[in-house]
Amino acid sequence: MGPTGPALFYYLNGPHTRDAGFRAGNPSKKRLLTFDMTDPTVGSVDLDLLAEPRLVTEPGLGARVSAVAGPVLQGMGYRLVRIKVSGEQGCTVQIMAERPDGSMLIEDCEAISKALSPVLDVADPIDRAYRLEISSPGIDRPLVRRSDFERYAGHLVKIEMAVAHQGRKRFRGLLGGIEGDAVHLHRDDIRDGEDAEVVLVMEDIADARLVLTDELIAESMRRGKIAEREMKQNLGLKPPPPPHAKKSDPTKSNAPKPKLKLQKKPAPKNTKEHRLAAAERRRTGQIDPTEGD
Repeated sequence: MGPTGPALFYYLNGPHTRDAGFRAGNPSKKRLLTFDMTDPTVGSVDLDLLAEPRLVTEPGLGARVSAVAGPVLQGMGYRLVRIKVSGEQGCTVQIMAERPDGSMLIEDCEAISKALSPVLDVADPIDRAYRLEISSPGIDRPLVRRSDFERYAGHLVKIEMAVAHQGRKRFRGLLGGIEGDAVHLHRDDIRDGEDAEVVLVMEDIADARLVLTDELIAESMRRGKIAEREMKQNLGLKPPPPPHAKKSDPTKSNAPKPKLKLQKKPAPKNTKEHRLAAAERRRTGQIDPTEGD
Protein backbone atom coordinates (compact mmCIF):
# COMPACT_ATOMS: atom_id res chain seq x y z
CA MET A 1 0.00 0.00 0.00
CA GLY A 2 1.19 3.49 -0.73
CA PRO A 3 1.14 6.61 1.41
CA THR A 4 -2.07 8.55 1.86
CA GLY A 5 -2.67 11.42 -0.52
CA PRO A 6 -4.63 12.57 -3.54
CA ALA A 7 -2.88 10.35 -6.09
CA LEU A 8 -5.07 7.78 -7.82
CA PHE A 9 -2.08 5.41 -7.96
CA TYR A 10 1.69 5.66 -7.78
CA TYR A 11 4.92 3.82 -8.54
CA LEU A 12 7.52 3.70 -5.79
CA ASN A 13 11.21 3.38 -6.61
CA GLY A 14 13.82 2.21 -4.15
CA PRO A 15 15.83 4.51 -1.87
CA HIS A 16 18.29 6.85 -3.58
CA THR A 17 21.59 7.65 -1.94
CA ARG A 18 24.00 10.43 -2.79
CA ASP A 19 26.58 7.97 -4.19
CA ALA A 20 24.04 6.04 -6.29
CA GLY A 21 25.24 7.51 -9.57
CA PHE A 22 26.40 5.60 -12.64
CA ARG A 23 29.38 3.34 -12.43
CA ALA A 24 31.12 1.53 -15.28
CA GLY A 25 30.56 -1.80 -13.58
CA ASN A 26 26.80 -1.38 -13.14
CA PRO A 27 25.11 -2.77 -16.29
CA SER A 28 21.58 -2.23 -14.97
CA LYS A 29 22.22 1.50 -14.63
CA LYS A 30 23.64 1.64 -18.16
CA ARG A 31 20.58 -0.10 -19.53
CA LEU A 32 18.30 2.55 -18.03
CA LEU A 33 20.24 5.27 -19.82
CA THR A 34 19.17 3.86 -23.18
CA PHE A 35 15.49 3.55 -22.18
CA ASP A 36 13.11 4.48 -25.03
CA MET A 37 11.61 7.64 -23.60
CA THR A 38 9.04 8.17 -26.36
CA ASP A 39 7.45 4.72 -26.30
CA PRO A 40 4.78 5.13 -23.55
CA THR A 41 2.84 7.87 -25.34
CA VAL A 42 3.76 7.28 -28.97
CA GLY A 43 1.26 8.63 -31.48
CA SER A 44 -0.87 10.42 -28.90
CA VAL A 45 1.03 13.58 -27.92
CA ASP A 46 -0.41 17.07 -28.38
CA LEU A 47 2.73 19.19 -28.73
CA ASP A 48 1.01 22.45 -27.78
CA LEU A 49 -0.39 20.98 -24.56
CA LEU A 50 2.91 19.23 -23.87
CA ALA A 51 4.90 22.49 -24.00
CA GLU A 52 2.35 24.53 -22.02
CA PRO A 53 4.06 26.13 -18.99
CA ARG A 54 2.79 25.75 -15.45
CA LEU A 55 1.23 28.74 -13.69
CA VAL A 56 1.70 27.23 -10.22
CA THR A 57 5.27 26.12 -9.42
CA GLU A 58 7.27 24.99 -6.40
CA PRO A 59 9.87 27.05 -4.51
CA GLY A 60 13.17 25.91 -3.01
CA LEU A 61 14.09 22.23 -3.15
CA GLY A 62 11.06 21.37 -5.25
CA ALA A 63 12.22 23.84 -7.91
CA ARG A 64 15.62 22.11 -8.07
CA VAL A 65 13.97 18.73 -8.66
CA SER A 66 11.61 20.33 -11.20
CA ALA A 67 14.54 21.69 -13.22
CA VAL A 68 15.80 18.10 -13.65
CA ALA A 69 12.52 16.21 -13.97
CA GLY A 70 10.62 18.63 -16.24
CA PRO A 71 12.73 18.20 -19.42
CA VAL A 72 12.90 14.41 -18.96
CA LEU A 73 9.12 14.14 -18.64
CA GLN A 74 8.54 16.39 -21.65
CA GLY A 75 10.95 14.30 -23.71
CA MET A 76 8.90 11.22 -22.84
CA GLY A 77 5.61 12.90 -23.80
CA TYR A 78 4.40 13.67 -20.26
CA ARG A 79 3.69 16.88 -18.38
CA LEU A 80 4.95 17.70 -14.89
CA VAL A 81 2.06 18.53 -12.56
CA ARG A 82 3.60 18.97 -9.12
CA ILE A 83 6.65 18.08 -7.02
CA LYS A 84 6.45 17.62 -3.27
CA VAL A 85 9.46 16.95 -1.04
CA SER A 86 8.45 15.74 2.44
CA GLY A 87 10.09 14.23 5.49
CA GLU A 88 7.95 11.11 5.22
CA GLN A 89 10.03 7.96 5.93
CA GLY A 90 13.19 10.06 6.10
CA CYS A 91 12.72 11.90 2.81
CA THR A 92 10.21 11.30 0.01
CA VAL A 93 10.19 13.05 -3.35
CA GLN A 94 6.73 12.80 -4.93
CA ILE A 95 6.48 13.70 -8.62
CA MET A 96 3.00 14.04 -10.12
CA ALA A 97 2.83 13.67 -13.90
CA GLU A 98 0.22 13.19 -16.60
CA ARG A 99 -0.28 12.78 -20.31
CA PRO A 100 -1.21 15.95 -22.20
CA ASP A 101 -4.86 14.82 -22.27
CA GLY A 102 -4.90 14.56 -18.46
CA SER A 103 -4.89 10.76 -18.27
CA MET A 104 -2.30 8.57 -16.52
CA LEU A 105 -1.88 4.80 -16.15
CA ILE A 106 0.21 2.72 -13.77
CA GLU A 107 2.36 1.70 -16.77
CA ASP A 108 3.12 5.39 -17.33
CA CYS A 109 4.27 5.79 -13.73
CA GLU A 110 6.54 2.78 -14.05
CA ALA A 111 8.08 4.03 -17.32
CA ILE A 112 8.74 7.48 -15.84
CA SER A 113 10.35 6.02 -12.73
CA LYS A 114 12.74 3.84 -14.75
CA ALA A 115 13.77 6.74 -16.99
CA LEU A 116 13.95 9.50 -14.37
CA SER A 117 15.63 7.63 -11.52
CA PRO A 118 19.12 7.45 -13.12
CA VAL A 119 18.92 11.08 -14.27
CA LEU A 120 18.22 12.20 -10.70
CA ASP A 121 21.12 10.05 -9.48
CA VAL A 122 23.48 11.95 -11.77
CA ALA A 123 22.04 15.46 -11.23
CA ASP A 124 21.80 14.85 -7.45
CA PRO A 125 19.34 17.69 -6.58
CA ILE A 126 18.70 16.21 -3.09
CA ASP A 127 21.54 16.36 -0.53
CA ARG A 128 20.43 13.22 1.35
CA ALA A 129 18.98 9.77 0.75
CA TYR A 130 15.36 9.81 -0.45
CA ARG A 131 12.51 7.67 -1.80
CA LEU A 132 11.25 8.50 -5.29
CA GLU A 133 7.48 8.29 -5.80
CA ILE A 134 5.91 8.76 -9.24
CA SER A 135 2.14 9.26 -9.12
CA SER A 136 -0.86 10.32 -11.13
CA PRO A 137 -2.45 13.67 -10.17
CA GLY A 138 -5.44 11.82 -8.69
CA ILE A 139 -9.12 12.59 -9.08
CA ASP A 140 -9.17 15.66 -6.80
CA ARG A 141 -6.11 16.89 -8.64
CA PRO A 142 -4.29 20.23 -8.52
CA LEU A 143 -4.86 22.68 -11.38
CA VAL A 144 -1.54 24.15 -12.50
CA ARG A 145 -2.01 25.16 -16.15
CA ARG A 146 -4.44 27.29 -18.12
CA SER A 147 -5.70 24.19 -19.95
CA ASP A 148 -6.51 22.58 -16.57
CA PHE A 149 -8.90 25.41 -15.73
CA GLU A 150 -10.48 25.16 -19.18
CA ARG A 151 -10.78 21.35 -19.10
CA TYR A 152 -12.51 21.23 -15.70
CA ALA A 153 -14.91 24.13 -16.18
CA GLY A 154 -18.20 23.40 -14.42
CA HIS A 155 -16.59 21.39 -11.61
CA LEU A 156 -16.23 22.34 -7.94
CA VAL A 157 -12.81 23.74 -6.93
CA LYS A 158 -10.96 25.19 -3.96
CA ILE A 159 -8.55 28.05 -4.70
CA GLU A 160 -6.00 29.71 -2.46
CA MET A 161 -4.50 32.98 -3.64
CA ALA A 162 -0.90 34.11 -3.19
CA VAL A 163 -2.18 37.68 -3.51
CA ALA A 164 -5.43 38.49 -1.71
CA HIS A 165 -8.47 39.32 -3.85
CA GLN A 166 -10.86 41.81 -2.23
CA GLY A 167 -9.26 41.10 1.14
CA ARG A 168 -9.74 37.33 0.83
CA LYS A 169 -7.33 34.51 -0.06
CA ARG A 170 -9.48 31.36 -0.02
CA PHE A 171 -12.35 30.66 -2.40
CA ARG A 172 -14.57 27.70 -3.22
CA GLY A 173 -17.15 27.29 -5.97
CA LEU A 174 -17.94 26.15 -9.50
CA LEU A 175 -15.18 26.83 -11.99
CA GLY A 176 -16.33 29.11 -14.82
CA GLY A 177 -14.73 30.08 -18.11
CA ILE A 178 -11.38 31.74 -18.82
CA GLU A 179 -11.25 35.42 -19.75
CA GLY A 180 -7.81 36.71 -20.69
CA ASP A 181 -5.46 35.86 -17.83
CA ALA A 182 -8.24 35.38 -15.28
CA VAL A 183 -10.68 32.64 -14.32
CA HIS A 184 -14.35 33.04 -13.38
CA LEU A 185 -15.64 31.38 -10.21
CA HIS A 186 -19.22 31.06 -8.96
CA ARG A 187 -18.73 30.92 -5.20
CA ASP A 188 -20.72 28.64 -2.90
CA ASP A 189 -19.12 30.02 0.29
CA ILE A 190 -20.42 33.58 0.14
CA ARG A 191 -21.41 35.60 3.20
CA ASP A 192 -23.92 38.41 3.50
CA GLY A 193 -23.00 41.30 1.25
CA GLU A 194 -20.46 39.34 -0.85
CA ASP A 195 -20.68 38.74 -4.60
CA ALA A 196 -21.19 35.16 -5.78
CA GLU A 197 -19.28 35.83 -9.02
CA VAL A 198 -15.55 36.59 -8.77
CA VAL A 199 -12.76 36.88 -11.33
CA LEU A 200 -9.34 35.67 -10.13
CA VAL A 201 -6.04 36.34 -11.87
CA MET A 202 -4.42 32.96 -12.58
CA GLU A 203 -0.86 34.18 -11.96
CA ASP A 204 -1.90 35.19 -8.41
CA ILE A 205 -3.14 31.68 -7.57
CA ALA A 206 -0.97 29.78 -5.06
CA ASP A 207 -2.97 26.54 -5.11
CA ALA A 208 -6.07 25.31 -6.94
CA ARG A 209 -7.56 21.86 -6.49
CA LEU A 210 -10.68 19.99 -7.60
CA VAL A 211 -13.21 18.93 -4.96
CA LEU A 212 -14.26 15.27 -5.06
CA THR A 213 -17.82 14.90 -6.41
CA ASP A 214 -19.81 12.13 -8.12
CA GLU A 215 -19.60 13.97 -11.44
CA LEU A 216 -15.81 14.32 -11.15
CA ILE A 217 -15.39 10.61 -10.37
CA ALA A 218 -17.50 9.67 -13.41
CA GLU A 219 -15.42 11.86 -15.73
CA SER A 220 -12.15 10.53 -14.33
CA MET A 221 -13.27 6.95 -14.96
CA ARG A 222 -14.22 7.86 -18.52
CA ARG A 223 -10.82 9.43 -19.24
CA GLY A 224 -8.98 6.47 -17.73
CA LYS A 225 -10.82 3.92 -19.88
CA ILE A 226 -10.13 5.93 -23.04
CA ALA A 227 -6.42 6.23 -22.24
CA GLU A 228 -6.08 2.52 -21.46
CA ARG A 229 -7.85 1.54 -24.68
CA GLU A 230 -5.66 3.83 -26.81
CA MET A 231 -2.45 2.57 -25.18
CA LYS A 232 -3.38 -1.07 -25.91
CA GLN A 233 -4.17 -0.16 -29.52
CA ASN A 234 -0.81 1.64 -29.92
CA LEU A 235 1.03 -1.38 -28.52
CA GLY A 236 -0.90 -3.78 -30.77
CA LEU A 237 -2.60 -5.49 -27.81
CA LYS A 238 -6.05 -4.51 -29.01
CA PRO A 239 -7.42 -4.16 -32.56
CA PRO A 240 -7.91 -0.58 -33.74
CA PRO A 241 -11.46 0.82 -33.87
CA PRO A 242 -13.33 0.65 -37.19
CA PRO A 243 -12.95 3.70 -39.46
CA HIS A 244 -16.57 4.76 -38.93
CA ALA A 245 -16.28 4.66 -35.11
CA LYS A 246 -16.63 8.03 -33.43
CA LYS A 247 -13.57 8.88 -31.32
CA SER A 248 -14.39 10.62 -28.05
CA ASP A 249 -12.41 13.68 -27.01
CA PRO A 250 -10.82 13.20 -23.56
CA THR A 251 -9.95 16.91 -23.34
CA LYS A 252 -13.59 17.90 -23.53
CA SER A 253 -15.21 18.77 -20.24
CA ASN A 254 -17.82 16.34 -19.02
CA ALA A 255 -19.46 18.62 -16.49
CA PRO A 256 -22.98 17.60 -15.42
CA LYS A 257 -25.71 18.78 -17.77
CA PRO A 258 -29.21 19.89 -16.68
CA LYS A 259 -31.80 17.14 -16.74
CA LEU A 260 -34.60 17.39 -19.29
CA LYS A 261 -38.13 17.70 -17.96
CA LEU A 262 -40.26 14.71 -18.86
CA GLN A 263 -43.61 15.43 -20.49
CA LYS A 264 -46.58 14.33 -18.40
CA LYS A 265 -48.52 11.42 -19.91
CA PRO A 266 -52.18 12.12 -20.77
CA ALA A 267 -54.71 10.60 -18.40
CA PRO A 268 -56.52 7.44 -19.68
CA LYS A 269 -60.06 7.93 -21.06
CA ASN A 270 -61.46 4.39 -21.00
CA THR A 271 -61.26 3.36 -17.37
CA LYS A 272 -63.94 1.64 -15.29
CA GLU A 273 -65.01 5.01 -13.91
CA HIS A 274 -65.53 6.35 -17.45
CA ARG A 275 -67.69 3.35 -18.43
CA LEU A 276 -69.82 3.57 -15.27
CA ALA A 277 -70.36 7.31 -15.85
CA ALA A 278 -71.42 6.68 -19.47
CA ALA A 279 -73.85 3.96 -18.35
CA GLU A 280 -75.35 6.33 -15.78
CA ARG A 281 -75.84 9.03 -18.44
CA ARG A 282 -77.61 6.53 -20.70
CA ARG A 283 -79.86 5.43 -17.83
CA THR A 284 -80.86 9.01 -17.07
CA GLY A 285 -81.47 9.83 -20.74
CA GLN A 286 -78.49 12.15 -21.16
CA ILE A 287 -77.19 9.89 -24.02
CA ASP A 288 -79.34 8.45 -26.85
CA PRO A 289 -78.83 4.65 -26.57
CA THR A 290 -79.39 4.26 -30.34
CA GLU A 291 -76.36 6.48 -31.14
CA GLY A 292 -73.80 4.70 -28.96
CA ASP A 293 -71.15 6.35 -26.83
